[in-house]
Amino acid sequence: MDTQKLEEIAPGAWRIPREGAMRVPGIVYGTRELVEAMDDKVHEQMCNVAALPGIVRASYAMPDAHWGYGFPIGGVAAFDANEGVVSAGGVGFDISCGVRCLITGLESAEIRKRAAALAELLFATIPAGVGSRGQLRLSDREMDDMLRGGARWAIEHGYGDARDLERIEERGCMSGAGPECVSEHAKARQREEVGTLGSGNHYLEVQNVAEVFDEHLASSFGLRAKEAVVSIHCGSRGLGHQIGTDYLRQMVVAAREHGIDLPDRELACAPIKSAIAQDYLRAMRAAINCALANRQIITHLVRQAFDEVFPKTELPLLYDVSHNTCKVEDHHLNGRPCKLFVHRKGATRAFGPDHPAIPGALRGVGQPVLIGGTMGTASYILCGTEEGMRLAFGSACHGAGRAMSRHQALRQWRGSEIVQRLADQGVLIRSRSMRGVAEEAPGAYKDVSAVVAAADRAGLARTVARLEPIICVKG
Repeated sequence: MDTQKLEEIAPGAWRIPREGAMRVPGIVYGTRELVEAMDDKVHEQMCNVAALPGIVRASYAMPDAHWGYGFPIGGVAAFDANEGVVSAGGVGFDISCGVRCLITGLESAEIRKRAAALAELLFATIPAGVGSRGQLRLSDREMDDMLRGGARWAIEHGYGDARDLERIEERGCMSGAGPECVSEHAKARQREEVGTLGSGNHYLEVQNVAEVFDEHLASSFGLRAKEAVVSIHCGSRGLGHQIGTDYLRQMVVAAREHGIDLPDRELACAPIKSAIAQDYLRAMRAAINCALANRQIITHLVRQAFDEVFPKTELPLLYDVSHNTCKVEDHHLNGRPCKLFVHRKGATRAFGPDHPAIPGALRGVGQPVLIGGTMGTASYILCGTEEGMRLAFGSACHGAGRAMSRHQALRQWRGSEIVQRLADQGVLIRSRSMRGVAEEAPGAYKDVSAVVAAADRAGLARTVARLEPIICVKG
């Protein structure tokens, strides 16, 4: 992206001035280097999003932004509850993809002594990969109950502890879900995929807390240097993808019927109060519950595996937060409280201190923000800030962001070579697909440390701790 066409309005914040059909400006967060490394398509897509009816304040891009389907990945846009639109492209296909972090309380040095055994057990226990199947096969009624109940449903069926719910976004169950708005094809795709990681950039990692940047926040989160945590990154699997596909097709027609001039067909949307938008929201909320149930079941399996290698290790939940959603949220606009439909696509909710959506034990400090990195570099835990609530509706980056396509990565790396190189560095990779490992090579991504530093510098969130992988299970 050409920074000469942008206005630097604050350290690490750049404005795309309004022009043409844009209703609001665009705002990109990142250092000059990160912004200039962004594809020009990000600029184009931000301007297109800024032209949608009812958008308020700005079209945003996080420091890890890259171009996606309609909306940029790393994009945030909020819409007026009366005049705005809902866009399936503004949520993406992997609805409610997110990260969950568990505290082990174990010294990383102890984990490393038995890392090989733990890696093999986790790999054997956690279904992963393209078309992976879980231990459950849901009936029609069970499927609908899961789509309504989310992590609560999973816990009621013996997967985890009710104490987990306090540390899950929406307390484990997204209200307003409508299984009846989910196609039978979408449900069929999910029937045997509940409790599975999937493929692509999804993973389960055992990580060392390599560095603490804020001792007070880290202590509040239960994090200690040189201890291990477990991170789970996955979403709503085939069900979410099918919901995105189903409703994008319908929204292309709906936009035309409602007189919305789309600058890009991939921005298909519908007025919030329209029937198709309301159906999509109910289906999307069902997919959120699917993702929450998915991560809850995987958590249960992880705890079982740990108990075999490290008996009586409880693995309490730090937090679970999604980064592909549209939520109705209370914010302030021009000094007045209002309800907005906030789309975050490849952007993590990052609410500041005292927000009622944050668990009571964490409310005084702010929401944990879980940032996934790559299997060969690092991940981060951040904390939401009051400033971030004003800057981008309480949003932050979600990962490193791709620097090259999967096809480019395949031409450059071989999976087996990456596995060996990382093993030499003390990182154990377990995957059923060497092609998948090559596609997710660390070099295919931006520098996650630079992305996180940019988010911190801009005030979107505050850096708490850096995590380095010990074991990584991938599809």
